[in-house]
This record gives sequence, C-alpha cells and structure tokens, in this order.
Amino acid sequence: MRIAYIASDVTLPGSTIRRGDGFEHDHMMALLQAGFSEIGGSIMDVSWSDPQADWSSYDAAIIGTAWDYWDRLEEFLATLGHIASATRLYNPLELVHWNIHKTYLRDLEARGAKLIPTLWIDQMTEQKARAAFRDLQSEDLVFKRQIGAGAFDQHRLRAGDPIPAMTHPMMVQPFLPMIETEGELSFIFIDGELSHALIKRAAPGDYRIQSLYGGVETAIVPDGEDVRAARAVLDTLDDTPLYARVDMLRDGEGGLLLMELELIEPYLYPVQGPDIGRLLASAVRKRLAA
Repeated sequence: MRIAYIASDVTLPGSTIRRGDGFEHDHMMALLQAGFSEIGGSIMDVSWSDPQADWSSYDAAIIGTAWDYWDRLEEFLATLGHIASATRLYNPLELVHWNIHKTYLRDLEARGAKLIPTLWIDQMTEQKARAAFRDLQSEDLVFKRQIGAGAFDQHRLRAGDPIPAMTHPMMVQPFLPMIETEGELSFIFIDGELSHALIKRAAPGDYRIQSLYGGVETAIVPDGEDVRAARAVLDTLDDTPLYARVDMLRDGEGGLLLMELELIEPYLYPVQGPDIGRLLASAVRKRLAA
C-alpha cells in the first residue's frame, strides 16, 4: 500500500516559502509514516502543485497540508480532479467541492446543526459591513472569507472601527467571548469514530486559536454530551468521510455551536492524538480492500 499525502509548497520541509506553522506538517508525517509502516505500507508527502507528481503510482491520495489552495482555487480543484481520475482520493472530490465553500454550513443548519448567527455577504462594502452590526445585534463581529482557512484575511471589528478592504465573499458572525475563556473544542473522527478531542486557546490579547498566532492546544477527555453533539454533525452527512474535524464553541447556555466541519485539509492534531497515524492507516487499508 503506497499512499500520497497531498501537501503544498508552503508546508513541505526545505521549502524557501515554508509557513511558520510548517512544523505541524512534520508532526502529521511522523505519525502517519509510523502508522502506515506498521501495516506494511508507506506514505509520502507530495505538493499538490508539483507538475512531476505521478499520482497514478499511488494506491490512494489523502488531502493533507494543502494550505495555499484558497488563493489558487480553480487550479487546486482541477488538480484534485486529475488526482481523483488517477487514484482514490480522500476525502472524495464531491465532498471537497461542497466543503470548500463555507456556505456548506447553511446546508448543515437546514439538517439540524446549531450555528452561530451568520450573515453571508458576497460583495462586501463599507455600508454592508456597518449594517452587519445592526443586523446581528452585536458591537463585536468577526468577518471571515467564505473560501479560506487559518484565519487568513479575517477581521475582528467593533462598531465604529475603520472597515478594511474585503475583496472576497465574506461571512460575518458575532464574536463569542467563550473563544477567550474556554476556547474552541475540536473533535477528530477517523472513519466515523472519535479519535481524540482537544481545546484550542488563543494567545493573550488575541482571539485566533491557530499556532501561527500563538495559539496552544490541550488534549481533553470530552464530556459524553459534547461528543454526541459533535457526532450529530457528522451524522448529517450522507456518507462517512475518511477523516473529519468538528470545531465547536460553547454558547452561553452550555450547549455547543458548530464553527466548522473540516473535511478537506484539516490539521488533525497528532500531538494530542498520538494514535492518529495507526487509525488512519487502518481506515485506508479497510477502504482499499472493500
């Protein structure tokens, strides 16, 4: 079993344009290589934009640290289409097309998922941005790209703040203080089963929980009710994905609200879940044998 782990030029070791959080790629590869080796397989990291990559030489390809796709979307999706025609792609291309645009959250809400109140603004203007404070009845808002990740081009604005240029379709949500107190909870599922869970907290004075901004992660043993809330989100899908990360934030009444259902290139926090390599390798072998 020979597997490709789809990475990017900004995450691969030795790259001159490597991101500051490229070490997360290294954490993933260390456990994935160990996990696949245990069952007699191998996994190799390959940049999705490498023109020399022979995707047909792999039994499957797993989308991993492809953390530059949002500004090269058409090229990325075309490449994934090529990969999917050459080998098995996880998660599948149809799921990628759906999940890559954050309007998928509206579909999940229609299926019963509980979300933070959200406005969807495809062409942002200063007038629309200021109206969002009124429409969401909040003095503190977060503006996010509808296609993006890692808090890139994200803005937290308070009423009266200058409005920065936002040239991409955006989603707007009230800022919830729980991100600064409890933090964001992540539940990692492999083939529909919970692998591990963690809390992500921002650095003092920030609200972004990614390590690139100083965020830290702590493994937790989640409450059963919290696990059921995360699993309920996953259960809204027609098919079980190979891997999924459910990101949630607690509301003022103790329940969990869905932030994201990450099915494309989520970091799976192997440091907090050291069994992730073995679990993912076993799940891939099972799927290839089916």
